[in-house]
Amino acid sequence: MSEHEENWLRLHLTRGLGRVGLFRLMETFATPAAALAAIPAWTTRARIRPTVVAAIPPLDDPQLRAARRTMDGLGVRLLSYWDDGYPELLRAIHDPPALLYLRGTLPAGEALAVVGSRHATPAGRRLTQEICRELAGRRLTIVSGLARGIDAAAHEGAVAGGGSTIGILGCGIDRTYPPENERLFQQVIAHGAILSEYPPGTPPLAGHFPGRNRIISGLCRGVLVVEAAEESGSLITVDFALEQGREVFAVPASVYAPTSRGVNRLLKEGARVVTEARDILAVLWPELPEGVIQRREDRFAASLCGDTQRLYLCLGEEPLHIDELAQKTALTPMEVSAILLTLELQGGVELLPGMRYLRNRKP
Repeated sequence: MSEHEENWLRLHLTRGLGRVGLFRLMETFATPAAALAAIPAWTTRARIRPTVVAAIPPLDDPQLRAARRTMDGLGVRLLSYWDDGYPELLRAIHDPPALLYLRGTLPAGEALAVVGSRHATPAGRRLTQEICRELAGRRLTIVSGLARGIDAAAHEGAVAGGGSTIGILGCGIDRTYPPENERLFQQVIAHGAILSEYPPGTPPLAGHFPGRNRIISGLCRGVLVVEAAEESGSLITVDFALEQGREVFAVPASVYAPTSRGVNRLLKEGARVVTEARDILAVLWPELPEGVIQRREDRFAASLCGDTQRLYLCLGEEPLHIDELAQKTALTPMEVSAILLTLELQGGVELLPGMRYLRNRKP
């Protein structure tokens, strides 16, 4: 860790010195080193309370030393609002983070935020993966919150598309939350970056996530919502997006599903309808060459013939039981079972609990 970053860390670990206080110090002293050298003048020149001044950690402070060791061990960098590498779109929002902890390499270029339900349906996850895979393949960065459900599917789609992705945390950058996403965390770091405005060791408290959401939307030109309940945290991201002048997109879904009420309300209020990646491209990036977008599953279907192709085309977004497929295709359950086994071995279908099948969008 450089001395410059250590100075920033020391300021950030000062109890009571929040984002506003850091901006005041920089407006007054220009650099963290100059601010630390002028501590006695904080109260008079930067309007910092004496109790905050008294809380500045010394260089041998245990928390400071532990945070420094953690950051060095994980290869974490500190990126400040005043650095050249700070994202320009984020810099332009009215409450940008003063400091960002960074693991990985921050991708350059345009980005789309993707958020949604932590309790996503299989269809919602699959559509999210498909859209993000295609957008990432066109060199657009996918930004999300590394949570369960739609967030995870968005990052997975970006990785599968060979593109870049950014995960924003509501806790310290040394925390894997949720813990089962450890492998996904490493994939995101390898294909982009993880960012947090919270110091190492900060737990994932509920109050941190609204602030995390403003960063997700602030980094991007638009926000896509896939499945969100009426009181979903994803709608907080939408509120930030609208405040920041971003485009809002939503995927329509069943009016009976609890995870659909939020997105369907967004559509009533004017969000742009999305059923495929080109709906987003047409609004935000029409200059990208479109051509004829042929989905992978369409090419896979064209390679099939006879009863196998007919059965495959019966599968869609909602899982179907083997008996339902037999009725749709007029085949016997034994014939359907044999075809499904072949398609599963080819990667064309996915077996779900209860002998239900979905079309695999990555055959």
